[in-house]
Amino acid sequence: MSISPVDFASLLCSRLCHDLLSPVGALNNGLELLNDETDPDMRARCLELLNESARTSANKLKFFRLAFGAAGGFGERVDVREARQAVEALLGDNKRLNLQWMVEATELPKAAVKVLLNLALIAGDTLVRGGTVTIGTEESADATEIVLRAEGPRIVLDPDLRATLTDGPVDDTAVAPRAAAAFLVHELVREAGGSVVVSEPVDGALLFGAALPNR
Repeated sequence: MSISPVDFASLLCSRLCHDLLSPVGALNNGLELLNDETDPDMRARCLELLNESARTSANKLKFFRLAFGAAGGFGERVDVREARQAVEALLGDNKRLNLQWMVEATELPKAAVKVLLNLALIAGDTLVRGGTVTIGTEESADATEIVLRAEGPRIVLDPDLRATLTDGPVDDTAVAPRAAAAFLVHELVREAGGSVVVSEPVDGALLFGAALPNR
């Protein structure tokens, strides 16, 4: 069953608010502490926390603009450098995550870039104790293929996310805000006539693959 555009917009907004609540809340708390604090060392520490929270908020917004929104322009293809910067900014805020970028193309179809970004978001979330996300692509005359490898000491992928990625939701109540990225991947790939596959975790690694036919 498909989800209405209004309901899907609500899912994306809920995901945005969830991810931005922590850094924005930290900004608010830091400002309150700064107003009440007189010790120079503590004020310096408060400023450091404020800078870190502001950077995290900006990085998340930059990522979500490209992953969920219309950033990258209205053309059919997107400069891969934008995608790399967005992923580096998102994963870089988590000190326990590393990125291996294996994409050689200079630009990719917009739908493929959005699939790549949202899979990167999901892959990073599966590495609950940190690890490495490796991203690669291959584009031929027939299709654009995307592969991500999440590797770490502990990998957790919610069964609902896996099902949404590969099969889509059972009904319009089956998609929670945390699955918004998975649903977007599924819909983008479905509209392109492609497919998504997700492996089982083996030897501390989980693979995500998507193929989007070029029209």
